[in-house]
Amino acid sequence: MTMDLHLAFSSRYAAARIKFLEAAASAGMSLRSFEHPLKGVDGETLAMDIALDGSIDAENLFIISSACHGVEGYCGSGVQVYAAHDVEWRAKAHAAGVAVLYIHALNPHGFSYWRRTTHENVDLNRNFQDFSQALPVNAAYRDLHDLLLPPQWPPTPDNQAAIAAYIEGFGLTGYQAAVSRGQYEFADGMFFGGDKTTWSNRTLRTVLQAFGQKAKRIVWMDLHTGLGPSGVGERIFACRDEPDALARARLWWDGGGATPVTSFYDGSSQSARLTGLMWSAMYDECPQAQYTGIAMEYGTLPILEMIAALRADHWLHLHPEASDELKIAIKRQVLDAFYVDTDAWRAQVVVQARQAMFQAVDGLSGR
Repeated sequence: MTMDLHLAFSSRYAAARIKFLEAAASAGMSLRSFEHPLKGVDGETLAMDIALDGSIDAENLFIISSACHGVEGYCGSGVQVYAAHDVEWRAKAHAAGVAVLYIHALNPHGFSYWRRTTHENVDLNRNFQDFSQALPVNAAYRDLHDLLLPPQWPPTPDNQAAIAAYIEGFGLTGYQAAVSRGQYEFADGMFFGGDKTTWSNRTLRTVLQAFGQKAKRIVWMDLHTGLGPSGVGERIFACRDEPDALARARLWWDGGGATPVTSFYDGSSQSARLTGLMWSAMYDECPQAQYTGIAMEYGTLPILEMIAALRADHWLHLHPEASDELKIAIKRQVLDAFYVDTDAWRAQVVVQARQAMFQAVDGLSGR
């Protein structure tokens, strides 16, 4: 059976977690939970929950993960819950001998609190660095930091004019890259990659060690939202800059009416070139496996509106004294920037994810 599309999605983390755990248990999947050290916004338990559909000894493993960027989990969780109820999808993977590993809520704290970052104010997808070595320097972000997070919110006309002047001088793509590439200098700033590994980083590595070290081939689809036209799922190459891996990804996921696989290495992606990416953990923890991955990035709002929402959220994090009215408005702005609460958008999300999932199984099984 499948479930009603609307019912697969949730508006609170606690409800999303219950739906996922119940769906996985009803499907007979193996479950394991890694509890977060803090509680959620409503006092609920936070956890990175793992469900394995198939054999832990399978040679072919397909990972589907959600909420790397907390608030983006409202989309990714819906895809995972729907998949757990999808009999045709599960039969497809079983018949091909592909084990499917669902990682629900890589960053449960951000999921619950409607933040993109972890509880350490770290962008998890910039945190996978060797912190014993010199870290990348983002000089462009340094120039923007004070403008991005001004003393008062909403920003003054002068602040808005200064941001507009920067965009005029460096272009919208230059502004996006400066802000989002990742920075390791301002712990209170945006897209901060951290100064040490986060709880989510360490826990994910434990999961990969436990479930991935026997596989010969691993595919990973990490679910994201924010960039691109509303509802369109960009398939962003998520591996090292290796021609064989890119060729595999494009062979498996291009065509069939799908959005082509893009890459920030060659400038075809709407994403800037980033640092400290999560998928690099695969090479560390499962070196025996041939790895192929994509980030499925569903569009929501135009880039300037998305960055404005993140600016507001980071400002609020620094200003807990803000009025309740402003807090509520900013939190709603953040959720709206990363989750479009319409059945039409949810349908686009599920249809495209489902197509990519079927294609991944065909690729893994050599079909």
